[in-house]
Amino acid sequence: MTSQKRALITGITGQDGSYLSELLLEKGYEVHGIIRRTSTFNTDRLDHMYVDPHSEEAKLFLHYGDLTDGTTLRRLVEQVQPQEVYNLGAQSHVRVSFDAPEYTVDSVGMGTLRILEAVRDYQQRTGSEVRYYQAGSSEMYGKVQEVPQSEKTPFYPRSPYACAKVYGHWQTINYRESYDMFACNGILFNHESPRRGETFVTRKVTRAIARIVAGTQKKLYMGNLDSKRDWGYAKDYVKAMWLMLQQEEADDYVVATGETYSVREFLQVAFSHVNLNWEDYVAFDERYLRPAEVELLIGDPTKAKQKLGWEPSVTFEGLVKLMVDADLRALGLVPLNGSQPSPATDIATTRTIVGSLN
Repeated sequence: MTSQKRALITGITGQDGSYLSELLLEKGYEVHGIIRRTSTFNTDRLDHMYVDPHSEEAKLFLHYGDLTDGTTLRRLVEQVQPQEVYNLGAQSHVRVSFDAPEYTVDSVGMGTLRILEAVRDYQQRTGSEVRYYQAGSSEMYGKVQEVPQSEKTPFYPRSPYACAKVYGHWQTINYRESYDMFACNGILFNHESPRRGETFVTRKVTRAIARIVAGTQKKLYMGNLDSKRDWGYAKDYVKAMWLMLQQEEADDYVVATGETYSVREFLQVAFSHVNLNWEDYVAFDERYLRPAEVELLIGDPTKAKQKLGWEPSVTFEGLVKLMVDADLRALGLVPLNGSQPSPATDIATTRTIVGSLN
């Protein structure tokens, strides 16, 4: 092993995992990621960072594993010997968590406990400090008790996913206090990008708009349009994750913009960007409603701004337009503003990684 910093990331193939990998590689880290075994490659978001692991230039390495498999997690922590661990892995789709509650809780809740135990065992055996980041969620606030939500706001989870995240949050604090581990919770409010999964509401909207413009889709079916969320840019939010692990003391932080907008407002901005009236294309489908809804989320990022020096760099309107333009380009369409295509690194490419797994 080299003397450079090493990070281990669960959920590395996701939106946040890919942006975090870019950030850490830029800072000179050796990055290791855990991915689940599937019959098809799901490493699209990482392809542009990939270097053949046989090359001396390789700094990104992928390993098969799963948050439901504690034995493999322990083995990987021992093998990688990381200085930092970022637990971003989860079944993170809130609506799906109602359909698959046991798997969601096992991967999100117990998965957190398994990785914490793996880190604790390694740290106690070797005496080497491992700094741990736990990906929390604004969904933990659920049925809002106060506005805006801060680190001191009580949780009231309203989905299996949110309940599991609350469990992971408190286990992280418990391990910090019980075993003197450097363990932080980042309570991240909604953060989006062109790399957002296509089943999440923001990307569902922007992808549908591109298809409507291309003439391959006529309607977009949606659920609750009145829900309000605090939306930011994912690339900004991974910087906050890294900053948390660079502090002298471990702590918990809300990461948010401090502004809230409804799903309806997202639709208005997105469709207006391509000179379309959203009401002509959007239809209601009750299948997309949650059994228990979260109506309003808005974060108070004061602590993150003051202690981490963190600031969001993209406005709500700018984020929506950025995502619409990226999906237009993905279909070979030119955005109405005439801007040139963005680098391929900001949206999933089609090339697959071969031979990068142990």
